[in-house]
Amino acid sequence: MNELLRKQLEQLRRKIARIEARGGAAPAPAAMPKELGEAVETPLGAHWELERRWAAHHRHGNADVGALADLPGDLLAALEPDAADCPPEEWVFLDTETSGLSGGSGTFAFLVGAGHATAGGFVVRQFLMREPGEEPSMLEALARHLERFRVVVTYNGKAFDVPLLETRYRLARQRAPFGRLAHVDLLHSARRLWRLALESCRLMELEARVLGFEREGDPGGAVIPRLYLEFLRTGNFRPMAPVFAHNAYDILSLACLTAVVPLAFRDPSRLAHPAEMAALARYFQREGRLEEALRLLGEALRRNLPEPLLWEALWQAAEMERKLGRVDAAVARWSELSTIRNPWQAKALEKLSSHYERREKNAALALEMALAAQAIEPGEALEKRVRRLREKASAPRAGRLL
Repeated sequence: MNELLRKQLEQLRRKIARIEARGGAAPAPAAMPKELGEAVETPLGAHWELERRWAAHHRHGNADVGALADLPGDLLAALEPDAADCPPEEWVFLDTETSGLSGGSGTFAFLVGAGHATAGGFVVRQFLMREPGEEPSMLEALARHLERFRVVVTYNGKAFDVPLLETRYRLARQRAPFGRLAHVDLLHSARRLWRLALESCRLMELEARVLGFEREGDPGGAVIPRLYLEFLRTGNFRPMAPVFAHNAYDILSLACLTAVVPLAFRDPSRLAHPAEMAALARYFQREGRLEEALRLLGEALRRNLPEPLLWEALWQAAEMERKLGRVDAAVARWSELSTIRNPWQAKALEKLSSHYERREKNAALALEMALAAQAIEPGEALEKRVRRLREKASAPRAGRLL
């Protein structure tokens, strides 16, 4: 965010604080085109709402919008156990557009979108405050809208969207609606799945690379606070039209990715890219699911795995084989790594040296491996090992009695 925009937003926050402090009437809300929504009255005032629909036959890139309503009710349990046994009509996909990313009580969500799948397609309901005084009404309407759902799905919502909204509910002296909802933040699972295959796991990047959908005329998240500020100053709705579209597409893409990501965790055999397999295997390894991780790595190694990932996959496979007590399999992997220059070569040679010394009782071969490792990555620990192995290898062996 540039310095000018930061100053403008700070002025806006001070203006809001002055209005709240004196309890006076806020400026009249801007005129809005009726074809782009409607004013909604609540006991706490008024705000603006807009509904967007995509028919069941619509294709969002390569995703089938109509299939969202037919997803299995236990799908999200692969990512969040609390979301088990919940049909897709009870999932809500949430995204906010805010005054900035600085956090704290000075940041507010001026637009909140909530989408859900239906038998007829996909619906996004958007809640806008046309001026700061409409925030209580917008928040109250959003809470009522969320009552029908049991699971909220976001993208980075656990770190940003939901805490931000909870803060705004507290400041408005309203009860936040999120405590009873199971929360699936798709960002973390998407990173586990695509961090090795893609340079970025931003939502729009996944939208393009995974769903095959390219937006046209999107303002981008960094520009959106400035467009809202322009709307507040001029009352001209035109700058807000692409903001509504940006928010709606974020939610539709989030829903379509929710049909993809949990399936990969539940049934990794669906994965086609070896980098995805390697990334998911890494996650399974951290979770202690070594057999599943090894199966995935084995499949990735049989594919055309990029070279940097290839060496790491071999190392991980060796370590898991060792933990599972499959010493011969681990030695085979270390041997593969030891024969060609790669980032894990010295470590593999050191592992082989330890194996031949302790298990095979072959000090000469253990010394050979230690010397090779030392030539690649010299260090104090290896130097001590080499000295000890030289003494072992040169010590006379006790004669055998006949």
